[in-house]
Amino acid sequence: MINDILKNLSILNVLWFIIDLSLILLGNRLLHWTVNFVSKKKTYPSKNFFNSIVSLLNWITIYAVIFLFLFSFPNRKWMFRPLYSQGGIDVSFFLILIVIMSILFAHKLIKLLTTHVLKPVYKHYNINNGLGYTFNKIIYYTLMIIALGISFKSVGIDLTGLGTIFSVLGIGIGFGMRNIAGNFVCGIIILFERPIEVGEVIQLNEGIGRVENIRLRSTIIRTAKEGTLIIPNQYFIEHIIKNRTGSEMIAEVTVSVEYGVSTEKVDKVLHEAVSKVKGKSEGILNEPNPTIRFVNFRNRTMDFLVEIPVINFEIKEQIESKLRHSIVQSFTEEGIHLAPYEFSQVLLNKLEK
Repeated sequence: MINDILKNLSILNVLWFIIDLSLILLGNRLLHWTVNFVSKKKTYPSKNFFNSIVSLLNWITIYAVIFLFLFSFPNRKWMFRPLYSQGGIDVSFFLILIVIMSILFAHKLIKLLTTHVLKPVYKHYNINNGLGYTFNKIIYYTLMIIALGISFKSVGIDLTGLGTIFSVLGIGIGFGMRNIAGNFVCGIIILFERPIEVGEVIQLNEGIGRVENIRLRSTIIRTAKEGTLIIPNQYFIEHIIKNRTGSEMIAEVTVSVEYGVSTEKVDKVLHEAVSKVKGKSEGILNEPNPTIRFVNFRNRTMDFLVEIPVINFEIKEQIESKLRHSIVQSFTEEGIHLAPYEFSQVLLNKLEK
């Protein structure tokens, strides 16, 4: 087949291919220039909208180049030669190519629809971001399943038979995929029930992060310290999750000092340490005021808790680190000693047992 193509290929064909390719690329550049020119006007939608238009133009250009390459050959019968027949449909290479390109193009159009068409609708009807995100996911998966179904039908694949095959396979591998299936179901529950939503701040064990993406199998959490976490959806259904979105974000430091030191002196030194941090740091709220509490005492230790309200969880751990530095410096200057580990931690473990 390749030899036949090369044999019938002439210099004139190559020349026309180069001319047509140049026209396609020139048209793409002109459209890019037009979009960039229009995007500079403030009366038009946001820059993200125009970036999506440019991306769509690039996709159309790639498709045009593919079709130009295929139809530039003198002998094009091989593209339409049936590879197999199924249900009265002659499936050729060209039909398979059209199906693949249609699925990819449908994916791109649905993304543009949910991002730039439905988003203003949600805003107009005061639909919050979490519910809008759920609608977008439902619309995306529904339309993509429809597109895949139409594509399979067009190449003669019987969806009924395919469903039977998956049912038989599901019985065999079901036990090995229990966790995946459980996470998938939990993802659907999270999208509909919405115990957590995109953009909310949640607490996982001792870490705090913001929900960035809720997928069918897992949820993406961005934290200030650990980076990006990929959490299986089943975790959010089976465990207690603290939603910190509407609550105050507090930087907390617990200090244990040896018994015998004046508690009033410790309180005073801690206030001085907090004042130093507030004077040198950004991200600390003016109200409510920082609090210092004498929270517990044991045989050889006394525990104090320092709390400073901050603007968000990203700054929380930075303030806690600065506060520890300031407390150590102030304690050293005043001759106050922190409780040794064996007194504060070991005794606590024994009491808990």
